[in-house]
Amino acid sequence: MKPIFKKLVTFLAVTFLIFSLLGVIGLFGAYAYLTPRLPEIDTLKDVKLQVPLRVFSKDGGLIAEFGEMKRIPLRYEQFPDYLIKAVLAAEDDRFFEHPGVDYQGILRAVFHLIRTGEKGQGGSTITMQVARNFFLSREKTYLRKLNEIFLALKIEKELSKEDILTLYLNKIYLGKRAYGFAAAAKVYYGRNLSELTLPELAMIAGLPKAPSRYNPVVNPERAEIRRNYVLGRMYALNYIDKAQYESALQDDVHAVVHGLALDLKAPYVAEMVRNEMVRRYGEKTYTDGYQVYTTIDAPAQRGANTALRNALLAYDRRHGYRGIEGHVEVDTAEDDFEAWNAALADYSAYDSFAPAVVIALEEQAAWAWTRDRRLVYLPWEQLSWARKYIDDNHVGPELKKASDLLAVGDIIYTSPARRGCSWLAKKPTVSGALVSLNPDDGAIKALVGGFDFYASKFNRVIQAKRQPGSSFKPFIYTAALDKGFTTATIINDAPVVFDAPGLEDTWRPENYSGHFYGPTRLRQALIKSRNLVSIRLLRDIGIGYAVRYVTRFGFDRKGLPRDLSLALGSGSLTPLSLARGYAVFANGGYRPDPYLVDYILDSKGRVVWLAQPRQVCPSCSDAREAKAEARREASRGLSEEQRQAEKTARRQEKASQAEAARLARARFDALSEKDRQFALAGPPVIKPAPRVLEPRVAFLMNTMLRDVIRYGTGRRALVLRRKDLAGKTGTTNDQRDAWFSGFNRNVATIAWVGFDNPRPLGDRETGARAALPMWIDFMRVALKNEPESELEQPPGIVSVRIDAETGELAGPGSKNTMFEYFRTEHVPTRHAEDQPLQPDSPDMEPGSGDITEELF
Repeated sequence: MKPIFKKLVTFLAVTFLIFSLLGVIGLFGAYAYLTPRLPEIDTLKDVKLQVPLRVFSKDGGLIAEFGEMKRIPLRYEQFPDYLIKAVLAAEDDRFFEHPGVDYQGILRAVFHLIRTGEKGQGGSTITMQVARNFFLSREKTYLRKLNEIFLALKIEKELSKEDILTLYLNKIYLGKRAYGFAAAAKVYYGRNLSELTLPELAMIAGLPKAPSRYNPVVNPERAEIRRNYVLGRMYALNYIDKAQYESALQDDVHAVVHGLALDLKAPYVAEMVRNEMVRRYGEKTYTDGYQVYTTIDAPAQRGANTALRNALLAYDRRHGYRGIEGHVEVDTAEDDFEAWNAALADYSAYDSFAPAVVIALEEQAAWAWTRDRRLVYLPWEQLSWARKYIDDNHVGPELKKASDLLAVGDIIYTSPARRGCSWLAKKPTVSGALVSLNPDDGAIKALVGGFDFYASKFNRVIQAKRQPGSSFKPFIYTAALDKGFTTATIINDAPVVFDAPGLEDTWRPENYSGHFYGPTRLRQALIKSRNLVSIRLLRDIGIGYAVRYVTRFGFDRKGLPRDLSLALGSGSLTPLSLARGYAVFANGGYRPDPYLVDYILDSKGRVVWLAQPRQVCPSCSDAREAKAEARREASRGLSEEQRQAEKTARRQEKASQAEAARLARARFDALSEKDRQFALAGPPVIKPAPRVLEPRVAFLMNTMLRDVIRYGTGRRALVLRRKDLAGKTGTTNDQRDAWFSGFNRNVATIAWVGFDNPRPLGDRETGARAALPMWIDFMRVALKNEPESELEQPPGIVSVRIDAETGELAGPGSKNTMFEYFRTEHVPTRHAEDQPLQPDSPDMEPGSGDITEELF
């Protein structure tokens, strides 16, 4: 028996050696065959993870994120130590010891195959998972496994352990569209990775094995088992002590899916940025990790959101309650929370509005249960406004008690009020918009395009072309001042009738009050928004001249009517274009170009685009104008050939300036991050905004618009207790549009209220009532702690005492006098008693003036 046994052992040993040798030869053969076909590892050194587009405010507050994959790439040193230990404990505790392949794990997988005849999971290291996730499919074949092994060995030769682990921690899918552990922390716990506790870190560290099976939201029981396994492995490997282990085991599973945690609500801004980025970069916008920093000022944007919301709700409350959302039967005998929640399941919340079911009524109060499971109290102060809506001019009788309005079981909306109470609320049907610019460079400080972006993505700031009404009058007055009229010029405010082909048979414009005030100084006419003065003024300066003139404010000529109705703002403008026009008044006569995107970073934090806005630069403008005048003087004596040579030289100068700008841009892009930050903070390259108003004309208009707030239709803004505010109300025919357009030296803001499908807002819903409160609420925030800042008086302006009735110099017999500003060449030369008052023209008879005068 012994010789036979000895032969058998020898045979088995030889057979094992032969098969081992064949295995080694086969392995080397496979390595020699597969290695040349493996992908290059260099791509991992500069890997581009799919990262969503993120939009930020000027100060870095997150506004929006666009992209399918939620990912927040971090550097190795930014990952918490306990997370790294938890991942190693769960996935590959020998990661820092093996060369990319854990041979012990492979042997376990081989024994599993021999024992069961099935392929198993064993032996997959973190490096092998990186190889699979970046280069290979997830199918379980022997060839793929061999490729994975050889690729892992190759990766380990070219990358450090820390780099490999960083790729893994940023790349791995962890469920709920979260890629990488930083994103998972936000999704499951709503916090930064560095803020998670030990049991929370262990929970997400257990997800790579099976994100769906061990998802703590979908399968909390399995997730807890997996978390406890990870904690047990950490304890066994001495990563944590016994006290930490036992304490962590006691923690409940409390993960929930968290939506994107935004720092600032500005959805209309976000959509504008998204559209611009797609135009620039196409579909890569959503995956290449661009970070867009806007010009939005966070406090101002919050103020704009609140101001628009309050103004539209106030309008809605003035016009009555349009009824409950629905009704369900409620058992008042007991608190049936489940039934209340079920009744509200089909009603969604929006903004701060919460759907609720009325569960109890008092004499003059109500109690309701909201969808977010809160008991809210609605006192009479928040209910009594809700008289029945009849139409835009009529509401039902005054309410006496809560039961006149509500019944138990009614489905309503509520919104927060003061002292912990709630308003009875209804989503407004009226729309609004607000936009605010920095007059010096056109940077958009705040923008709200409507009440609810998710109900209507129509951005009224840039898409709604509406009649500006009296808000347009300052541009007509500016054209008149530039043509030689003065702020004291007398125009007759009296009835006028025009033949109006294309409008009506005859056109009989009136003042809003229906009264006529006779001879009126231009300043007073603008303060009181006298329609008839504006019409006569436009007629005197000429429609063609006026249309050509106002285009210098940036208005599109196509949107301006070629008739006298232009004086009353019958053109079509967007709020943003009107804001640019008023910015010219604010900054002293320069036209800025509104812009929203300040700069764009790529996924590595490098600046790929930087705004170069046109900026107010009086010294630049003065130098340019002096140079142009010198050239004009020099060219007067030149021959045609010499003039052509001068033109060629100017073109070459412009081309050289453009090339210099291109080279400066290239140099900027080549800077290091540190130097680039210094460059961003350093002196900017000035691109001067064009001067479109003579400084003295701009100053005169500025003073007139300040008087609108001091003495006229904008007096409500005096509540802000500032002397540097200027602006103009705007109300169109039948109160279809209500505007307030105003500014100080540093902020130009437009507020608009109206229906998307134009119809009257209702009696007395003027710009001063519907839009001005929105402007006031916003400016209160935008100018908080800001010192007063008025436009400086330029040279060539003098203040003269005049007779308020005639606009002439005050004489000894003048009873009503005042000081008025004039350009030095336009100071009155006569005294009031030297000549009787002569209005510009008598009342016009039908047919004596044609509203469609010649343009040119």
